[in-house]
Amino acid sequence: MAEDLERDFCGYGSRPPHPHWPNGARLALNFVLNYEEGAEYCLLNGDDRPETILSEVSVAPPVLGQRDLNMESMYEYGARAGIWRALQAFRERAVVPTVYAVGLALERNPRVAEAVAEMGCDVVAHGWRWIDHAPVAEVEEREHIARAIEVIARLTGQRPVGWYAGRPSLNTRRLVVEEGGFLFDSDAYADDLPFWTRVAGRAHLVLPHSFDNSDSRMARNQDLAASDLFFDYLRDAFDVLYREGAEAPKMMTVSLHARLIGRPGRIGALGRFIDHARSHEQVWICRREEIARHWLAHYPATPAAKRGEG
Repeated sequence: MAEDLERDFCGYGSRPPHPHWPNGARLALNFVLNYEEGAEYCLLNGDDRPETILSEVSVAPPVLGQRDLNMESMYEYGARAGIWRALQAFRERAVVPTVYAVGLALERNPRVAEAVAEMGCDVVAHGWRWIDHAPVAEVEEREHIARAIEVIARLTGQRPVGWYAGRPSLNTRRLVVEEGGFLFDSDAYADDLPFWTRVAGRAHLVLPHSFDNSDSRMARNQDLAASDLFFDYLRDAFDVLYREGAEAPKMMTVSLHARLIGRPGRIGALGRFIDHARSHEQVWICRREEIARHWLAHYPATPAAKRGEG
């Protein structure tokens, strides 16, 4: 296992461990729905700038000391309309997603927490605020972790099982490990399988997240502006991993955002992709907690479970 903050260019190499997914699945497919609305940068939240990313407009330098009403209302759309359309799309296809929940966002819309709990979603803490944690003092970030845990547990009835800051600091993973109550974090994009790392001498499980299988690519003036292009990309990623899964099964994360996938012009891509995945046998559509517990059971952090062995 590599020590956290040291770079590992070797990983599993050409012989990744066989994950032995349940029922001989060739692919573990996890859908993540990010809920951040109301916790982003905003002068009304005490910040000195408005939010600048992951909306219908391209990234722009923040204008210090000025509210951006357009940006605010785009985030509000996710809480008022987008989240409900996305959850309904999952319900219609009997898929239970993982929810990356920002504490302040849930606190401002408790009905979302109720819906998440009712659906049986597992909850990954996505911070207290949806902000860049790099400039946040360590003592404040530690307080944010504790506050996020308390609010999520109180509003959903379940303690968050994992952590994903999205914009972590150099301290984030260590603070998460020191808190001690998480199965994993997902602040990495380095593999197609879970892996162990070492933080301050302690083993820690990482479930890699995804930026490429993400609806954020439809909102950053990238190459997937249309829903059919997003579906095509997800389908192609799925097909490659499914083919590889005949011998070396992997995991696939599809990352979604309430204010993005929840738009009428995008939600169809989600439905079409779920239908595509469902048309294949031996696909394990699962929650993130299930992947983590499966990995802990089959590849626990023992000397024999070092990276690349198994």
